[in-house]
Amino acid sequence: MKKLVEILSTYDLEKIFGHLHAGIVLLEKDGTLVSWNPAFEARVKMAASTRRLDELFPSKDREGIREKLSNRMQENWIGEFQIDDTDISVVCEFLLFPLPDERLVFIAERIESESTLKEVVEKLMRQVKLFQIESEFTKKLARNKQIEMEAVMVQAQEVAQVDPLTFLINRRMIVKELQDEVLRAQRYDSLLSVSVVDVDHFKAINDEYGHPIGDEVLRQVAHQLRDSVRHPDIVGRYGGEEFLILLPSSGLRAAAEQAARLCKLMRETVIKVKEHSVKVTLSIGVAQLKIGTDTWDSLLKRADNAMFEAKNNGRDCWIVVE
Repeated sequence: MKKLVEILSTYDLEKIFGHLHAGIVLLEKDGTLVSWNPAFEARVKMAASTRRLDELFPSKDREGIREKLSNRMQENWIGEFQIDDTDISVVCEFLLFPLPDERLVFIAERIESESTLKEVVEKLMRQVKLFQIESEFTKKLARNKQIEMEAVMVQAQEVAQVDPLTFLINRRMIVKELQDEVLRAQRYDSLLSVSVVDVDHFKAINDEYGHPIGDEVLRQVAHQLRDSVRHPDIVGRYGGEEFLILLPSSGLRAAAEQAARLCKLMRETVIKVKEHSVKVTLSIGVAQLKIGTDTWDSLLKRADNAMFEAKNNGRDCWIVVE
């Protein structure tokens, strides 16, 4: 790596930075934007009056960004960020590291978190096409191939809906389920509550034990959540170490009771991974749908804000927002 840097330092890096897909920004020590590459240009134009890095993030994340800037240490984390002018936040990996002149470099690179799933789905769909071609050449095997094709299509659909680590439904599907439940509750004037669940200090677990152990811890937490809710409730992986629980026909009291029970369950659970014993706690935010006022998005945001309030209150607790 050092040799590569020494070689490239003799060349003009402008063209190299110009072709990178990751957004690269040079910052003053207080987070003021100094210069950026073309991949970050659209984000800066969207906030023309903004000249500080923390102001480019959602309000709930700004305090954390300012803390990272003041620490002047190399930081690496994952979160949502609106990196272009599509008005859609995407999952990005962020890198922040200081320079000798007290300035800092910030890098935001979009993560295609479901690329592995897409590859599997594409492979399965190619098998479907092969089955279709083969069936045209032989009627004798047509029925068998049709059965195989239908099975592969079902498998492809299931793979596209499932988180490959936890085997819960993935972010796309849990959001779709939330949208459907909100429409159903509005139509029949019924109760609906949601809980946003975050695993406390999960980065510290990865740092101490390594990512393979961290993945297994996350998998076991997911299974505990799935097995500890009532049958109509739906648990999905919302992203990273966050989970979303939908509670149809449930008000705040029932949702709060469930949150208290889940916090107690995880607090008292020792997760065994190989020779390691790991203890985790949860921070949970709970919100109830306000018929005629809430959309699925506003309901989710209120629960998410409550979860962050739980974290600010010391973690290992739940917050119910009215």
